[in-house]
Amino acid sequence: MRVFSHTCSNTEIVCALGAGSCLVGVDADSDYPPDLVSALPKPGRDLDLDTSMVADLAPDLVLTSLTVPGHERIVAELEALGLRTITIDPLSLEDVYASIATIAAALGIEQRGADLIAQMRDQMPPVAAGTQRPRIAVEWWPKPVIVPARQSWVSDLIELAGGCNPWADAEAKSVTVDHTEVARQADAVVMSWCGVPLEKYRADVVLRRQEARHWPALVHGRVHAISEAYLGRPGPRLVHGYAELRKIISTF
Repeated sequence: MRVFSHTCSNTEIVCALGAGSCLVGVDADSDYPPDLVSALPKPGRDLDLDTSMVADLAPDLVLTSLTVPGHERIVAELEALGLRTITIDPLSLEDVYASIATIAAALGIEQRGADLIAQMRDQMPPVAAGTQRPRIAVEWWPKPVIVPARQSWVSDLIELAGGCNPWADAEAKSVTVDHTEVARQADAVVMSWCGVPLEKYRADVVLRRQEARHWPALVHGRVHAISEAYLGRPGPRLVHGYAELRKIISTF
């Protein structure tokens, strides 16, 4: 089967299932695993995909996504070209597992999907929290501050790791919040800025906010960085995000 993958998470799922050889192309943001994707055709970034070039690759299946605002347009263009698509749109961690099962079934490797899901569950056990769970603010973006809400697998990861998401009651994928709200709500801040390489995360961007000196997180020096590839891509590498969250939460 010839497969085109639109979005990093789908690419990583296909490769983790041992089906990387099926890929005939990926979006330009798909960078992992490098040994499997570096030489593949890349007809543009996920929000600027040249869908006619995708069609020229003659895929039997296009794995696409609605995880980023604006993907809807790309999905519509792919469908208008008559391409067979499967659209992934996970909200919860259970949805992520279901996405893996869906992709595995489409590739005819259901058991590999079940095995991968079982491995991920084993590597992300629920941690028995103390009487108080530390409040973890994961920042998707620093200005304005955008954080994951209830309809995000990140809320589930935080809870599994023994913490809580202060915005878990907001029925949305993410919400924009004021700096003062972060100051009031967070025991620790995690920078996981979308589309920014880990080496370019800068704690001083958080620390220099006017009210930063009053933050519980700052009083105790709890500003951390976790690669967005480990939290923002709903696929197999969420296990690394969980492990990093667990390290942070275990310090309380």
